[in-house]
Amino acid sequence: MDRLSQPLLTRESFEVLGLDSLVYIRPVRVNGRRVHIIHAADGTPLTMVPDRDVAWATVRQNELNPMSLH
Repeated sequence: MDRLSQPLLTRESFEVLGLDSLVYIRPVRVNGRRVHIIHAADGTPLTMVPDRDVAWATVRQNELNPMSLH
């Protein structure tokens, strides 16, 4: 099996590192519209929202720690 196809860290590893509360927000284009996707630290998409402010508010409301990717 190719090393790149396997996750570098398991879900348990993320939790031990305290990353279970860390999410990142990434702007993307969907059907020509700019939206923001909130991802768990391991890259799992959690939800899509219409703009950056809503993304940050959603994350903070759920007691998560947001990071922004550009």
